[in-house]
Amino acid sequence: MSANSQWIHQIRAWAQELGFSGIGVSGVDLSSAEPRLLQWLAQGYHGDLDYMERHGLKRARPAELVPGTVSVITARMPYLPRGTEPGWQDRELARLNDPGEGVVSLYARGRDYHKVVRARLQKLCDQIQALVGPFGYRVFSDSAPVLEKELASRSGLGWRGKHSLVLSRDAGSMFFLGEIFVDFALAPTDPVSAHCGTCTACIDVCPTGAIVAPGVVDARRCISYLTIENHGPIPEALRPLMGNHIYGCDDCQTICPWNKYAQTTELPDFDERAPLVGRRLVELFAWDEETFLKRTEGGPVRRINHERWLRNIAVALGNALRAADPAQAGELRAALLSRVDHESALVREHVTWALAQRIED
Repeated sequence: MSANSQWIHQIRAWAQELGFSGIGVSGVDLSSAEPRLLQWLAQGYHGDLDYMERHGLKRARPAELVPGTVSVITARMPYLPRGTEPGWQDRELARLNDPGEGVVSLYARGRDYHKVVRARLQKLCDQIQALVGPFGYRVFSDSAPVLEKELASRSGLGWRGKHSLVLSRDAGSMFFLGEIFVDFALAPTDPVSAHCGTCTACIDVCPTGAIVAPGVVDARRCISYLTIENHGPIPEALRPLMGNHIYGCDDCQTICPWNKYAQTTELPDFDERAPLVGRRLVELFAWDEETFLKRTEGGPVRRINHERWLRNIAVALGNALRAADPAQAGELRAALLSRVDHESALVREHVTWALAQRIED
């Protein structure tokens, strides 16, 4: 075994101890991915994510982002909560059939993954330094203009599924990605072949039709983008399609057959926080800003602020109101009326829309 292979073997062992389920190595020449990136940007599929256009091809050029980068160590960290039992996909789908429940994307029910993944990558770097000596590096996890999914698929952590996410035969897609840009050479690990076959479950299930072609997502239609990245009004035509999603959307992953092999995490960081799981829309809509900040502390949901939290829930309440029986409708309408004069024009607009979704009984 070469020294290079021994290093990778040891790095994988350390990474596993830190909660990572996969480690790979990619080179820095991603030029073949540049035309696809440019086409995606030219079609406006990035929506209002202007930083993607500003960074341009730097995303596909690791050595420009971090001068001196020679190799990229890629990492995969599962986030299904500890104790998750088989059948979790059916249980998550059932949540979508209860219009009175607010559904938060599964990854966002625990601690903010950016901090968890980066902190553990930093610990891994400390260990690598003891193995190879001092070296230059920088760690990332969805935190800079990095083509994470491209690097992950090139290094064998999985293949790009038709929903555009990285898929693995032994881990599904329920994992976070992280990278370490390093200034020394490591032999790239081999990519794996794709195994989606003729399956189009993820495309077919997308409520808003955001997966416009295999592997291509129009962010402007994606519920995750609409509820998180989008700072303004949610387009009216898409509101009825969002159901009871109030932060993110897992539909394309929940339906994926490969996710029956999704791995659970060993880290308590990603355990579900009770205030965000199984809660009724009416209860969540009643949170004032202080309650919102307290109950989302340390988690990803905090990033959308209280105003957009209310915006998202107002849409879900409108969708629930449309199908509610008279008793339920009264409760939902009362909740909406409590915010009809909210100080935020954004909240008022979505509350007004929601109230109009039901003709008076």
